Amino acid sequence: MPDDGARGQTRLQLKDTLIDIVGAENVRDDADSLRLYSSDIWSSGAAPTSLVVSPLGLDQTARVVAAIAQAGFAVAPRGSGMSYTGGYLPTVEPTVSLDMSKSNRILAINPDDMTVTVESGCTWSALNAALSPLGLRTPFWGPMSGLVSTVGGGLSQLNAMFGAGHYGTSSESVVALSVVLADGRVLRTGARGADGNSPFYRHYGPDLVGLFCGDAGVFGIKAEITLRLMRAPAHEGYASFSFKTGRQLLLAMAEMTRAGIACEMCAFDPGLTKVRLARASLASDMKTLGAVVTKQKSLYRGLLEAGKVALGGRNFIEADDYPLHVIAEGRSAAGVAADLATARKIAAEQDGAEIENTIAKVIRAMPFPPLNSVLGPRGERWAPIHGLAPLSQAPALFEAIEAVFQDMAGAFEAAGVSIGYLFTGMSTNALIVEPVFYWPEERFAIHEVAVEPAHLARLPTLAANPAATAVVEQARARVLEVFVRFGCGHFQIGRTYPYLASRDAASRDLLDAVKCLTDPSGCLNPGALDLDPAKNAR
Repeated sequence: MPDDGARGQTRLQLKDTLIDIVGAENVRDDADSLRLYSSDIWSSGAAPTSLVVSPLGLDQTARVVAAIAQAGFAVAPRGSGMSYTGGYLPTVEPTVSLDMSKSNRILAINPDDMTVTVESGCTWSALNAALSPLGLRTPFWGPMSGLVSTVGGGLSQLNAMFGAGHYGTSSESVVALSVVLADGRVLRTGARGADGNSPFYRHYGPDLVGLFCGDAGVFGIKAEITLRLMRAPAHEGYASFSFKTGRQLLLAMAEMTRAGIACEMCAFDPGLTKVRLARASLASDMKTLGAVVTKQKSLYRGLLEAGKVALGGRNFIEADDYPLHVIAEGRSAAGVAADLATARKIAAEQDGAEIENTIAKVIRAMPFPPLNSVLGPRGERWAPIHGLAPLSQAPALFEAIEAVFQDMAGAFEAAGVSIGYLFTGMSTNALIVEPVFYWPEERFAIHEVAVEPAHLARLPTLAANPAATAVVEQARARVLEVFVRFGCGHFQIGRTYPYLASRDAASRDLLDAVKCLTDPSGCLNPGALDLDPAKNAR
């Protein structure tokens, strides 16, 4: 490793090279930018980033990645920055943060072949805005952070939420990828038509797409992504239920997942209900009501639904209950009604009571809300952790995590830590159990960027509180132990979940071989997925 003086000279030389490729406005090294790109929602990187570069398009991305690798710098690829698992944090010096958010064009919408191709920095919100007037969408169509979350980031980390109940996570809607390897070569996957650049089908020989999904960018940088299209379902419906225990809730969710009746299904525990009640009233949120009106097919119907939302407000559920919100969609109203009837039957079998479906309507009317929830209602820091469980194991997993939290109740109270859960279904074969933590702690730079300025101005500024953060860190570590014990899977692996240790020897050898082929110098996001950067730098 060169001394500081030599490293600084190398950094300046690389900066000039990158400016030649992308322009001075797309290379940053000011203190504010370096601070922002050196942290995520949960933590700061072990080493500060040296430069931030924002390429525009595939060609610039290839040239930038090759230049960074040739200079001996590491590459930390970043989409919108919503990671809470260290997914893009710099961990070695020197590192360049590769900001893909400016490579955000929608390159081609092809209704005849039912594909859409985007650059990796395109947000889910922008993609849906372009497809909606055509009556089209992708099967999986985004996470709730889709206002800023990017398609490329979603594939690197994997996503849950919209469409996931029927179609699985983001990677299951991919047709083809164009991926930049560490030396600047471009790898293209799938069947790509007569011209070699019109991707239309994923499977042509071994499935190379899968290697680059959920990889945290350690194998290559996704530059262009082709997704499958479908016609937007003509009908949708909503139902919400309340359960007295988490076990009853999860048993009902598991059976609804097996039945395949919900395109989206999400639930909360009493802890998150209390957080929701601490926020502003739905009835006073004119944006929310306006979105509900717009969502309906007629003004009369829209006003009627908005009125129900306003009257329902947020107080339609007992504070100690577990609410579940189910959204069904289909080609016919009769089909949607049948799915909701099945949901009601399953809920009743677990003593679930039907409640006002306000939240379910709002979720669909405003699928990509502002990211104000990355801070608590009193300015607290927020961080989740999650596990994908087999349907049969989700209730026991939840109860094991609850036992940890009960054991730590005294420490939580002393540190001002509050907890909650989010639950959701994935396709027909998994449930996500996601504990979330709120605790008094100072903000990071990412919070200042993510939260709406007007909302941020209403929140108190909290002082540094390392003792409370240590309690949350201990709780996360203990929950991770529970996830390992239950054999859970994870999205957004980053540098948090014990991925490599969970793989068998043959899988580890294959991963090492892929890494050595696509990134022989070990410069791409070193340390993510537990891959050892020293071992892979061959």
